[in-house]
Amino acid sequence: MRLHATAAERVAAVDQRYTTSRRALVQALLKAGRPLTITEILSGATGMPQSSAYRNLTVLCEAGVARRLPGMDDLGRFELAEDLAGHHHHVLCTGCGTVVDFAASARLERALAEASRVVAEQTGYEITGHRLDFDGRCPNCL
Repeated sequence: MRLHATAAERVAAVDQRYTTSRRALVQALLKAGRPLTITEILSGATGMPQSSAYRNLTVLCEAGVARRLPGMDDLGRFELAEDLAGHHHHVLCTGCGTVVDFAASARLERALAEASRVVAEQTGYEITGHRLDFDGRCPNCL
């Protein structure tokens, strides 16, 4: 699978090995299709101690394979890097803390591109990307 080859290249670029444990973490993130807490990741990567999962996720984040997202609660969530998973945004539940991915419509992406242009004009920054998170309550918490 090309994802694992890319992950191995990126991990090697930070002088680390793409171990079986790291591959299992990447596979768990791929399978979920949404940001996961460490507890959720470990339920799919059986037998891995929590401390090992955190260490391995740190390497995957440093290598640009995964990224950590803050949540509405005290728990961080992890997902594959956007260039590996595809461009998307998030909806965060203020009740239970669940984070769900969603792909924006072309109309919304055009509006975000225009907002990026305005931000660039106002700040002098060269805008190279964007992230959008919506806060709300999921159907289970309504």
